[in-house]
Amino acid sequence: MDQQNTKLVPAVERATRILDYVARNRNHPTLSELSRELRMAKSTTHTLCQTLVELNLLIRRSDQTYQLGPHLMRWSNAFARQSDVATEFASIWDKETEMPGATITLTVLEGSEVIYIAARNSAVSHSLVDFRVGMRLPAAFTATGKSFLSYMSDFEVKRLYSDGLPEPRTKHSVQSVDKLLGELNQIRKLGYSIDNQQVADGIICFGASVLDSRNAPIAGVAVSLLIEDVTEEDRERIIENIKRIASRLSVRMFDLTERPGTLGPLFQCRMSE
Repeated sequence: MDQQNTKLVPAVERATRILDYVARNRNHPTLSELSRELRMAKSTTHTLCQTLVELNLLIRRSDQTYQLGPHLMRWSNAFARQSDVATEFASIWDKETEMPGATITLTVLEGSEVIYIAARNSAVSHSLVDFRVGMRLPAAFTATGKSFLSYMSDFEVKRLYSDGLPEPRTKHSVQSVDKLLGELNQIRKLGYSIDNQQVADGIICFGASVLDSRNAPIAGVAVSLLIEDVTEEDRERIIENIKRIASRLSVRMFDLTERPGTLGPLFQCRMSE
């Protein structure tokens, strides 16, 4: 979409300008400085800064100046984690050549959807689904989404889908929360998930979760193939491949987050001082 035709929310745009100014300023600005430099009414600046302080996006210092707040570090950590896992995913996939004709994807969970942050489409892969970075699909229908949901309790899943499941994409898409819960229970037992034509007719996907040091899912990896190309003999090999990739990614992400000098542990140390 053309940016000039995009209607911005004024309060969000102004709050972002405040955060940007505080971030790039070597000195901690005062309310008057923010109002003057950003050409905003002092009352508006005060209201926005007060809101940002309440949300821990800004800190009001004892001398009444402002600095960035700790909540931004959570976003920074999350972004870095996603970037790291995508980089590691690419590195591992470059060495994994046991699944010709397959498409490998990496996703993160946002609400009831998965967002694709990396995709390696094989040159001989199917063309029924064009997986691309930034694409969103309902978590209830995708292999990686189901894997994410399997780490939630039944209560959490029911709360997430209190208004029911999204519109089915195919006749195979799960169509009730109870049936979804049944699928998730099976995933917990097997250690992997399956999207059997729930996203697109003719496509079967096998998925597994990438876990952090707390054994919580931070990403999902899946392999997608034409269902007609998957024999029973292939199935076991494919599942072992995807579980191995997810396991290797989990180990690498654990090493990254536990390595001295990384962002996460450093922030934790400072917060505990």
